Amino acid sequence: MSRTVDGFPHASAPVLAAYRYCEAVTGHQARNFAYGIKLLPTEKRHAMSALYAFSRRIDDIGDGALPADAKRARLNQTRALLDRIRGGAIEEDDTDPVAVALTHAARRFPIPLGGLDELIDGVLKDVAGERYETWDDLKDYCRCVAGAIGRLSLGVFGTVPGARDASRAPEYANTLGLALQLTNILRDVREDAATGRTYLPADDLAKFGCTTAFHSSVAPADADLTGLVQFEVRRARALFAEGYRLLPMLDRRSGACVAAMAGIYRRLLERIAHDPAAVLRGRVSLPGHEKAYVAVRGLAGLDTRAAVRRGAGGIR
Repeated sequence: MSRTVDGFPHASAPVLAAYRYCEAVTGHQARNFAYGIKLLPTEKRHAMSALYAFSRRIDDIGDGALPADAKRARLNQTRALLDRIRGGAIEEDDTDPVAVALTHAARRFPIPLGGLDELIDGVLKDVAGERYETWDDLKDYCRCVAGAIGRLSLGVFGTVPGARDASRAPEYANTLGLALQLTNILRDVREDAATGRTYLPADDLAKFGCTTAFHSSVAPADADLTGLVQFEVRRARALFAEGYRLLPMLDRRSGACVAAMAGIYRRLLERIAHDPAAVLRGRVSLPGHEKAYVAVRGLAGLDTRAAVRRGAGGIR
């Protein structure tokens, strides 16, 4: 193995090619995620791209047009591939670049690959068309599809030596993942409803009269859409506040990456809070200049300092 190819230590040319493929997938499919990981050093950026590309493969199976039985079969095949990656059975000349890249990343970093099993479990819930009666039910789903990604990412980031309460870092990473996922759910309620999916807890929908509120651009007259959205926004804010406690445990560039990705979603959440009906009109998004501002805040360590100063509360 070459130790200095493309400035990336310990990686051969085939492995670098596999990472470049994963970076291309990430840049094309996940602009918010790609925006954040650009702030990482090369080795960590590559590992995060490999994690994203494998996770995207799982998500695409769940979101695809195949019949449910075919989706379950594909997810089982993907789990078998993950077992081969976990066992180090993927060679550098394998024809699957995502498997090659993830195998290499898992050797370089203590990535808890079981988190990808949890993601598969979560997507199987989607395939089964599961509904969530309570927040505790939805939280279990979010832990699978987003909290697990937070914990996987922490395997790449690591924590700084001597970080206070570092043993709680996986808990905070998990909570931050939940905050991002709940924001996603709010943003996508109209799109999900069009495909027959409902993620918000049934008891919350019933409480605000919104059980059938997401099938048009205007909520029914008897639905308290604003009340529902503000209720879920408060829940997401609390999750962000708790999850931001992770930031002081990370090195500067890893903290900047997390602050950028989380900051984009936090700002999306505040846009939704400002105009709850926007979730019925289309997908809420941020302009590029605002994402750049979030990245600058992350690099400057402003969110990390705020997390320390305010006990992770009140971050904007």
